[in-house]
Amino acid sequence: MKTVLMVAEKPSLAQSIAKILSRGNMSSYKGLNGACSVHKYTGTFAGQPVHFKMTSVCGHVMTLDFLGKYNKWDKVDPAELFSQAPTEKKEANPKLNMVKFLQVEGRGCDYVVLWLDCDKEGENICFEVLDAILPVMNSSQNGEKTVFRARFSSITDTDICNAMTRLSEPDHNEALSVDARQELDLRIGCAFTRFQTKYFQGKYGDLDSSLISFGPCQTPTLGFCVERHDKIQSFKPEAYWVHTDKEESLLLDWDRVRVFDREIAQMFLNMTKLEKEAKVEATSRKEKAKQRPLALNTVEMLRVASSALGMGPQHAMQIAERLYTQGYISYPRTETTHYPENFDLKGSLRQQANHPYWADLVKQLLAEGINRPRKGHDAGDHPPITPMKAATEAELGGDAWRLYEYITRHFIATVSHDCKYLQSTISFRVGPEHFTCVGKTVLSPGFTEIMPWQSVPLEESLPTCQKGDTFTVSEVKMLEKQTSPPDYLTEAELITLMEKHGIGTDASIPVHINNICQRNYVTVESGRRLKPTNLGIVLVHGYYKIDAELVLPTIRSAVEKQLNLIAQGKADYHQVLGHTLDVFKRKFHYFVDSIAGMDELMEVSFSPLAATGKPLSRCGKCHRFMKYIQAKPSRLHCSHCDETYTLPQNGTIKLYKELRCPLDDFELVLWSSGSRGKSYPLCPYCYNHPPFRDMKKGMGCNECTHPTCQHSLNMLGIGQCVECENGVLVLDPTSGPKWKVACNTCNVVAHCFENAHRVRVSPDTCNTCEAALLDVDFNKAKSPLPGNETQHTGCIFCDPVFQELVELKHAASCHPMHRGGPGRRQGRGRARGRRPPGKPNPRRPKDKMSALAAYFV
Repeated sequence: MKTVLMVAEKPSLAQSIAKILSRGNMSSYKGLNGACSVHKYTGTFAGQPVHFKMTSVCGHVMTLDFLGKYNKWDKVDPAELFSQAPTEKKEANPKLNMVKFLQVEGRGCDYVVLWLDCDKEGENICFEVLDAILPVMNSSQNGEKTVFRARFSSITDTDICNAMTRLSEPDHNEALSVDARQELDLRIGCAFTRFQTKYFQGKYGDLDSSLISFGPCQTPTLGFCVERHDKIQSFKPEAYWVHTDKEESLLLDWDRVRVFDREIAQMFLNMTKLEKEAKVEATSRKEKAKQRPLALNTVEMLRVASSALGMGPQHAMQIAERLYTQGYISYPRTETTHYPENFDLKGSLRQQANHPYWADLVKQLLAEGINRPRKGHDAGDHPPITPMKAATEAELGGDAWRLYEYITRHFIATVSHDCKYLQSTISFRVGPEHFTCVGKTVLSPGFTEIMPWQSVPLEESLPTCQKGDTFTVSEVKMLEKQTSPPDYLTEAELITLMEKHGIGTDASIPVHINNICQRNYVTVESGRRLKPTNLGIVLVHGYYKIDAELVLPTIRSAVEKQLNLIAQGKADYHQVLGHTLDVFKRKFHYFVDSIAGMDELMEVSFSPLAATGKPLSRCGKCHRFMKYIQAKPSRLHCSHCDETYTLPQNGTIKLYKELRCPLDDFELVLWSSGSRGKSYPLCPYCYNHPPFRDMKKGMGCNECTHPTCQHSLNMLGIGQCVECENGVLVLDPTSGPKWKVACNTCNVVAHCFENAHRVRVSPDTCNTCEAALLDVDFNKAKSPLPGNETQHTGCIFCDPVFQELVELKHAASCHPMHRGGPGRRQGRGRARGRRPPGKPNPRRPKDKMSALAAYFV
């Protein structure tokens, strides 16, 4: 029988789809990468019996990046990134070995059915999958079609089975539009980001951002926030006056609303305050309707999640995607607010008929007949976001339930009736001035029963009266007020502006908002309002000063239109790419030539490097103190030599016992991620200028291959890490009395020998695994050694005495291929740990597995 390979976008989706298509009659096994399962069953395809294999990827298989030296900031002019720098597709997550996994599963298959998400990104991933598996699939015979695309909007039996019977082809044009966007964002973003980061971080010490990034969508998004900030700062309050008139039990509103001249306001007050009666000039009663909402799309969901549920857009999107993969809602990335004619609205509504919160309303709707949803916008992508099965608060919990509840209430509201109410209006005359009173009475609540926050507010009922009736005036007052400035943009308002101006897509809008928060360009205040920081304000003002189009939404909106034309097959990929890069290349050169204009603004808001930070360690060149600049990115600066040295981030830095590097005489500093985390010393100069060929920039003393330095890997290294392939476990000599051994590559930390008086790495190695032995001295009163011994030398991997004293506290998940298996223990260090020629590297037998390796079983 022939074999059909089917590929979904996420492992959970693959399992759900396979379960539906196989009716649960399938077998499963883990793929070689450990992240994706393969589900097998038999069935029919194209009228013949076949073997089905359903598996998945984990999002994008490949990512776009520059080749070789073009990833090194110090060696490449950013201007070269626009055209000269070659790019290549690399595996998005090399640890997953996704390409190899797909080739193993695709080898010998005859057909492929692509179940990737049905949007532009999904189409792009389709072709990434095909690039991996087509070379290893069986060749088609007689031109037979072998590649198929399944299109679906929800994980329901009906939708999945229908998609399987209506297979189409992947859309190459939509995939190309994603390729174009990726390349534009990479080249433009990297060029501007590298230039302005190097320029400004080389001059100012308190920018408090590790990256001064620029993005074709990110920067206009920031521009909206700063534009509102500027309006607030330039706002000048203005006094105005209003009149209120109280007639017996009614409060009347002045028809003039307000006046901005006090004397005129006083004149009107004088004309009315002597009047004792208010005469009815006219009455009206009109039935009105408050429309039910349009069907829910992504942007509206994100707006409500932020403004009403207090969730950030990216967090809300992650929850929605999880609800989708679990089958609770339909596909959450859609621009459409119009249900197609053949959409089973009643079927979706019946799913909610027994829900404890809204069962009565749903049953009433089904009995009386649902109301057809309002006609919205049909973007031609996916149906509006719809609940696909019932769920309870206990089942989902937390934010997932809150978002699901809103989506469900919104859906029920769209098929409910409009809210109808009676609006009564009475017009009064008090002397020469006119006043009005309005009241509302609900006739039929309609959709507001399921969305009570949208209900018509309860107001006092108005008295029954006719034209000519009079009421006694009890009080006429004049109140002085002031105009108030607008508030900072909320996330919901920003999402609206981004959608209006075509900045980003429904899927990328949350990412752009999250980016400006992560870069410290804005802070999220109460009410999820976005307040720009000094850095964000200065950047936007600088762009306006040099080239306003860099921050205005117009140019990016035009680019988005061109990308959409590529997706529709109406524009040439290469022409759009070439033209857009040429435009931004010219803008980049002008920006570089005019950077002094932005620098003038920076000088006003930020302090130069020499005036920032506190003295910490001595420079090895001039022997003067260098200043430690704690603001992101943390670094050391020598004002005498005018040199800046980068440091490890996301930890604390302190002087390391005033010890010096034997190579360059710089004082060492100690980086630490906390008392339970990693710490290691480093030389600021070696960290930035590797002294040996086998070292890279950014390596501390725990990776230094100096043959004799007491802080180096050669002197403190113990053996190969139990988790990663390239790391070495290194003793942390500063950690006593709570001693630690930590990997110099990954985040494995082993706590050992608590309360030991001294721990040293022995020059001898273990006969079994070649790891370095440890000499441990305990205090006699606290010694855990048998027979109250205070000294012991052994291997932490193989010595049964030490195995009981080692506890692994922090580790990322181990590669499944190595989990629980016998480990290869090479000698410590890179020089001293090499095996003698001809001596095999033994594998440690299973009965000798250490406490460290056993952790992964």
